[in-house]
Amino acid sequence: MSSEIEIKLELSTEALEALLGSDLLGEPEKVLEQSSTYFDTVERRLFQEGFSLRIRRSGAARMQTVKATGPSKSLFARSEWETPIDGDEPVLDHSSPLLSEFGSDLAVEPVFDVDVERRVWNVKENGSLIEVVVDQGEAVSGDRQSAIREVELELKDGDRKDLFILARKVDGIVPSRFGVRSKSEKGFALVDQQRSVFKAEGLDLERNMPAVAAFQAIASSCFRQFRLNEDVLLHRRNPEALHQARVALRRLRSAFSLFKPILSGEEPGRLNAEVRWLASVLGEARNVDVLLAKAKDADLVSKLTDARRDAYDDAIGALNSSRARALALDFNDWLQCGEYLERKDTADQSPSAEFTAEALDKMRKKLKKHGRALASVDDEHRHQVRKDAKKLRYAAEFFGSLFDSKRGARRYKKFIAAMADLQDHLGALNDLATGPDVLEKYGLADHPARDSVLSHADKDVLIGKAQDSVDDILDAKRFWG
Repeated sequence: MSSEIEIKLELSTEALEALLGSDLLGEPEKVLEQSSTYFDTVERRLFQEGFSLRIRRSGAARMQTVKATGPSKSLFARSEWETPIDGDEPVLDHSSPLLSEFGSDLAVEPVFDVDVERRVWNVKENGSLIEVVVDQGEAVSGDRQSAIREVELELKDGDRKDLFILARKVDGIVPSRFGVRSKSEKGFALVDQQRSVFKAEGLDLERNMPAVAAFQAIASSCFRQFRLNEDVLLHRRNPEALHQARVALRRLRSAFSLFKPILSGEEPGRLNAEVRWLASVLGEARNVDVLLAKAKDADLVSKLTDARRDAYDDAIGALNSSRARALALDFNDWLQCGEYLERKDTADQSPSAEFTAEALDKMRKKLKKHGRALASVDDEHRHQVRKDAKKLRYAAEFFGSLFDSKRGARRYKKFIAAMADLQDHLGALNDLATGPDVLEKYGLADHPARDSVLSHADKDVLIGKAQDSVDDILDAKRFWG
């Protein structure tokens, strides 16, 4: 089959039971007991290259499925291959892309199982036909288990906006979260070492893809990074997961800014404002984490720990709010169905490499204008330079794959290193400016140990280092040139 048009919602056990007991779906048309075994090489080569291989058993029937979900997906006319088979061992032949990708000596073994009870409905929504699948079960590997509670909405015929209308009806009955991980990803997370933080994943853009398609890929990647870290944050309150969730939101806002010329209508501005709200709530907790990491005095540690608990309560409350859930649905609805996709002018159809070069030139000029005399401006201005630098670095990271020649890769590496140095110096300057304000907010401005958590770096030295870094960036040869 061709690439699916679907969205996935993740629910708690209680929410799933409440949904099934509601009047939204009624009695399912089919209830199936399904057991799937996922296969990979010992080195996890398939998973690392963005492929999955499974055999699904339903009664006496066996169906082998290969999916291309990673960078290799764009190389094929299809992203999924299904083949009926007789046994429980994979059949690796010309009917799937695996042999051509990995060679005829490809050897795989079972890695984990997914056992679910699957309920199926075919629902009409505004004239569109949508298949609704509710899966309830577990991914299992040895004595490890991970719950699966999912609602998948797949468009069979009609308007993809109706998927989101139905998704909002689900969320109106029970709280849900937009799903970004496949069952195979959940299974491999169960088998391999559990990750507590997710940094931005590499992007594999194409030089001639339309700028609109590049934006969709970038924005989707930012949202995925946010959701992966959000899940960790909700369960473990991990400070690095919070930091990376906030980074993901900042990267998303940078993408909005970068692609502003081709994002028509009022919705991008509204969504960007909502993303800014959520990032600011997470930022309050991050500010406390920064001070707490420096604290040694027992009483100050205790008080900052209390402040951290309150700040994290606020962050978790925001993430669990109907406002945040609506943001996730609204953003993905707009990303897949927004009016900006209907533009046919040259701006949104221009090749990504051409759009990128022009955009990076503009951002570099902005940094040059604002960063020319850091010693003679105030903290607020230097903070603006810091934001300019972040936007330029994020943009460079977004588009790095477009300039993969030896010369381009070499220049890119030097450019990113210089950007990292600049952000370090500007970040240290920002800590000097904001630390006292954070203590003031939590009533600790007069604490006897306050100085132990405030930066004592020489401001003039930091400004000098930041200026040197700006000059290095401006002197560096453009990797996009």
